[in-house]
Amino acid sequence: MNRPKMDYSDRFRLWVLTFCLLFLSGNGFYLPGSYPHNHGIGSELSVKVNSLTSIDTEMPFSYYSLPFCQPEGGVKDSAENLGELLMGDRIENSPYKFNMYTNESEVFLCRLDSLSADQFKLLKKRIDEMYQVNLILDNLPAIRFTKKDGYFLRWTGYPVGIKIQDVYYLFNHLKFNVLVHKYEETNVARVMGTGDAAEVIPTVGKSGSDVPGYMVVGFEVIPCSIMHNADSVKKLKMYNKYPSPIKCDPSTVAMPIKEGQPVVFTYEVTFEESDIKWPSRWDAYLKMEGAKVHWFSILNSLMVITFLAGIVLVIFLRTVRRDLTRYEELDKEAQAQMNEELSGWKLVVGDVFRAPSNSALLCVMVGDGVQILGMAVVTILFAALGFMSPASRGTLVTGMLFFYMILGVAAGYVAVRLWRTIGCGDHKGWASVSWKVACFFPGIAFLILTTLNFLLWGSHSTGAIPFSLFVILILLWFCISVPLTLIGGYFGARAPHIEYPVRTNQIPREIPPQKYPSWLLVLGAGTLPFGTLFIELFFIMSSIWMGRVYYVFGFLFVVLILLVVVCAEVSLVLTYMHLCVEDWKWWWKSFFASGSVAIYIFLYSINYLIFDLKSLSGPVSATLYLGYSLFMVVAIMLATGTVGFLSSFWFVHYLFSSVKLD
Repeated sequence: MNRPKMDYSDRFRLWVLTFCLLFLSGNGFYLPGSYPHNHGIGSELSVKVNSLTSIDTEMPFSYYSLPFCQPEGGVKDSAENLGELLMGDRIENSPYKFNMYTNESEVFLCRLDSLSADQFKLLKKRIDEMYQVNLILDNLPAIRFTKKDGYFLRWTGYPVGIKIQDVYYLFNHLKFNVLVHKYEETNVARVMGTGDAAEVIPTVGKSGSDVPGYMVVGFEVIPCSIMHNADSVKKLKMYNKYPSPIKCDPSTVAMPIKEGQPVVFTYEVTFEESDIKWPSRWDAYLKMEGAKVHWFSILNSLMVITFLAGIVLVIFLRTVRRDLTRYEELDKEAQAQMNEELSGWKLVVGDVFRAPSNSALLCVMVGDGVQILGMAVVTILFAALGFMSPASRGTLVTGMLFFYMILGVAAGYVAVRLWRTIGCGDHKGWASVSWKVACFFPGIAFLILTTLNFLLWGSHSTGAIPFSLFVILILLWFCISVPLTLIGGYFGARAPHIEYPVRTNQIPREIPPQKYPSWLLVLGAGTLPFGTLFIELFFIMSSIWMGRVYYVFGFLFVVLILLVVVCAEVSLVLTYMHLCVEDWKWWWKSFFASGSVAIYIFLYSINYLIFDLKSLSGPVSATLYLGYSLFMVVAIMLATGTVGFLSSFWFVHYLFSSVKLD
């Protein structure tokens, strides 16, 4: 029996489908609302703690670095993914435990006999630096609401303490409010995995039981400073009832901390049935401050930049088309006469494809730019589709690393093929170029991050990458990224190089003196791409440094596509302008015409540090901020520069292949 053979497109689709299924099942991507946990009444809910964070220092520290109560069975780390570790998250168990839909008050947690001099000093320092305690229940961060000028402000976590008139007060009593929603589908599997799947509590009762189950849809905390009677709790055990009533008033503080003084910790919890459904439980976190400003600013930016880009494109295409049409309409004699009186870009026909200086470096930078740009497009697209929601902590960073490594194939291919094109088809050196591509940007990243890591290690911050993770990252680099880049380079060496439409003269043409330096144009060209980006940049920076949740990836994807278009157009125009004044050294200029947007982003980062992060304290915090900003800027320069160079290369090739010049 003859079976119909699969063509290549069918095989490709099958492979893509298989890969997607494996990838989604293996990594457990979380679509908001897909994995509800059903908790029976009375079932135990465990609160977890994340790292202490501060917008004042930007250095996370372990929760148990401060004198807080520890769980009875000892501190245990939760399973964390690569992204969480890189982001400085350290999720551990806590002594706070609830029973589903069971209100409790005056619950005694622990008594610290006395604050040592070091503990007292550290507590004061963390209160001065505005450190926040971050609690997690059923994968939801604790949220705190404060009222200011008639408006409710949302905060994640609660402060360690507060300083009033040189006296330090500790928040030693927590009032929890857990919002729950009745579980509606009792036939669905009771426990399904999320980012915290390691410690999911199974449902009490059998399937089909009349006992209702509930889902956690909100987790609110109110911190209070209460002066407890330390002597009355000496014989109490953890979770016993505190002997006297506790009135939690967040507007007053009563527990000043002193060296050698005992500290008592208590809490209370109430459960409240809510109309919020499971898919909407993250809405409270995703409502960004100034949402209207955000949306209207982005739309305004998109309209203005699209209008400008349209004008540039129309003028540019009309100019070039007019030149070509006028030339093609002439008869052969007139063309010959015109060739003798060539002006502008036609004069550099014998030099326009002359190999640039440091051509290997250009190929390497373009290859890395393709890899970074591809990673950004794919990651933002996946995030916009909901595969990388904030509910799955660390997924975004893990996804970026994964896509970056896979796209090493594209980086090696583009770099080696460009290398062969510049070398007129020469195969020699392709392996060397591939190696350089695999090591250039990761090497810069490794250097910056290692330097910053030493600063974090010195500060004992959880933001420091552990040595074991360093080893894993190096293994991923050399065992996955480098081989994939070499494979891409191999295919690039086998692919036919791009043929130039004109011959290059042996003697280079002299470039006439210019009225103004060309680097001035190159630097100025970055302002237009920056215009597409700077409004969105504010929200991204606020997300990274101010602890806000960023989740408008759909807009970010549109801005990224628009940025790519504008970078291509700006570089095209600048390349055409240089050719018109007989400057045939367009290779590097086309790269930096669009890549210069990185300079403006770095200047914006410094402006953000001075005017928006005024509270950032200490040289270590400022160095960390500038180091991470430099890392981001290098990546943006390579990605935007690559867009500009490749569009200019295509344009120059198209321009000189459209008209035959002898």
